[in-house]
Amino acid sequence: MIDEDRLIDIELKLTYQEDTVDTLNKIVYQQQRKIDELEKLLTTLARQLNENASNLGERDITNEKPPHY
Repeated sequence: MIDEDRLIDIELKLTYQEDTVDTLNKIVYQQQRKIDELEKLLTTLARQLNENASNLGERDITNEKPPHY
């Protein structure tokens, strides 16, 4: 009987571990999808920033006073 109880205990632990691994796998997958989405967004924003910077041309805004002065 003791061996059977040990076997049942081991099977239960294995079942819980499999469930945990499955849950963690889903979380990692969702995180990777979010990372991919954020990388695309960052690329788009960087491209827009570069386009805006090139649209400014040779205008030097570093010494330019803000409009409220």
